[in-house]
Amino acid sequence: MQTNYRTVAGSGEASYEISKSRFLTYVGRAETETEAAQFIVTIKKKHWDATHNCSAYIIGDNEQYQKADDDGEPSGTAGRPILEVLKKAALTNTVIVVTRYFGGIKLGAGGLIRAYGKAAAVGLAAAGLVERRLHTTMAIEADYTLQGVLENNLRLNGYPIIAKEYYEKVKILTLESCGNETVLEEKVTDWTAATARVTRLQPQYVDIPCTPE
Repeated sequence: MQTNYRTVAGSGEASYEISKSRFLTYVGRAETETEAAQFIVTIKKKHWDATHNCSAYIIGDNEQYQKADDDGEPSGTAGRPILEVLKKAALTNTVIVVTRYFGGIKLGAGGLIRAYGKAAAVGLAAAGLVERRLHTTMAIEADYTLQGVLENNLRLNGYPIIAKEYYEKVKILTLESCGNETVLEEKVTDWTAATARVTRLQPQYVDIPCTPE
């Protein structure tokens, strides 16, 4: 499991027209090559009457799975420019399909490369980008007399309070970035004079909005 990686915030759609050719862009997240392939098939079925449905994706912890498909356009003029947009944005686990409806005017190799690259970039802008940062869910159990102290200190130190549970003691759930769990544990010890118990629970990703590099 990756500690941090960049991907799209969610699904996105955009359109772009040049020289009477219409380009429709579809962007999505995909954790596996199978998911990416399914996404591409879905768009191809939706636009079965299109001139081309070109695509590219990057998948994996080390961006090790990459594929570009020109779908009938001249070699290297469609899928590769889409893939290069993904690389430039430093994204993984992302798939893009650009559907083209030919308008009767040929764009030439250079024109196609620019058109598909722009269509991919417009699609990413519509989807939005995030950095997914892995955090550990931390459960803090303490006497009710310490609830206010804990909540105030958590907020002052930038820790989110994601849930509160009330039993014999209050349990507050928060997040700490993976690898820094001892930082929060030491803070809680100081805040409560070592009377609270901190338990590390499951990891989860937190999405932080970001911009293209």
